[in-house]
Amino acid sequence: MSLSEVQIRHYREHGWVAPIDVLTENEAGAALAELEAAEAAFPEHLHAEHRNNAHLAFPFLHDLAVHERIVDAAASLVGPDISLWSTVLFIKEPDSAAFVSWHQDAFYMGLEPDNFVTAWLALSASTRESGCVSVIPGTHRRRAEHADTFGENNILTRGQTVTDVDEDTAVDLVLQPGQMSLHHPWLVHGSQPNRTDRRRVGIAMQSYLGGDVRPVRGEHHVLPIRGEVPHPSFTTVNSPTATADPDAVRVRAAANAALSSVLYDGADQTRAL
Repeated sequence: MSLSEVQIRHYREHGWVAPIDVLTENEAGAALAELEAAEAAFPEHLHAEHRNNAHLAFPFLHDLAVHERIVDAAASLVGPDISLWSTVLFIKEPDSAAFVSWHQDAFYMGLEPDNFVTAWLALSASTRESGCVSVIPGTHRRRAEHADTFGENNILTRGQTVTDVDEDTAVDLVLQPGQMSLHHPWLVHGSQPNRTDRRRVGIAMQSYLGGDVRPVRGEHHVLPIRGEVPHPSFTTVNSPTATADPDAVRVRAAANAALSSVLYDGADQTRAL
């Protein structure tokens, strides 16, 4: 399901496009039920401090990450040769203080050029009240300075924060279950706490890389998805064949260790991924 010319123009001009229909509400509900069953069955592999790259150990999350409609939409923006850098389960518990500060994804990712895109797929309703993603349109055109806060309730690795933000221009990307947004790696975005009595659950595919993207520092583990194989400067990983298979768990652990090294480069402290 490629993006329309109107959607592509909107993305190029504003740095984001949403909502995009990917799953039916029933399909999203089934995926959410499977995720919550996996959380209960494998708490050591899926908990609040271990939500990165779960697609490398759980086939149902892998299937979402390589979903044809999502990849087609990403290909409309980055081209036909696509690999996946990482995924993050963004889960906010009911009436919780967890939030995401204003930031740009690309600032700490160690990748160039910026021909990549983040997809954020809602498995539950993502509204202003439940802490949906909010964006500052047009900010993808410049690199902003960030400060590391390591805030207790900040979901981000370093609590990285852009301080000079005109919040009056913010747009809330409200999504229903099964809808997604796409945003540019330099777009300033964040989200507020979940003030509802239900979990807010989404999965970010961060990011789909175009074929010309290369690492500029560190080791990067990527999942080949479509077209030409990733450049040999990347470490390629395999798709999981069984839930929490020991080999897949090791692949995920290695990918997370490499990811942590890249994201925390130069930081004074770290958190678990």
